Amino acid sequence: MPPSPRVTHVLETALYVDDLDRARDFYRDILGLHLHAELPGRHAFFHCGNSMVLLFNPAQTEKPEPVLSLPTHGSRGPGHIAWRVTPEEMDAWRAALPARGVAIKKEHTWPSGGRSLYFRDPAGNSLELATAAVWA
Repeated sequence: MPPSPRVTHVLETALYVDDLDRARDFYRDILGLHLHAELPGRHAFFHCGNSMVLLFNPAQTEKPEPVLSLPTHGSRGPGHIAWRVTPEEMDAWRAALPARGVAIKKEHTWPSGGRSLYFRDPAGNSLELATAAVWA
């Protein structure tokens, strides 16, 4: 039997938001992600390094996509995403988030020495900034 193929990178990740305009502004203005494309009321897609962060309105992605006939998908309730930052960037984010009106919910140092900083987006999704040592 030939070896099974395996995946090696995350190309995109999706979060679901009820207020797409508010979420788009948060990811662009607070987190500094570059808006790649949007379909008002349905989705907003952002570049994040070599990956993409996709924000979807769940009420719209539960409906068939009319142009490409893609499978419906979606979720309800808060999701989670973590971004890797350097230790120096972590310190900068610790100051920048509250200055931008974003409450830090939790800071955690892991047994591996990695550090995480947790906060929420306007839709209630759990967002994390983490140093690489979290998964060392």
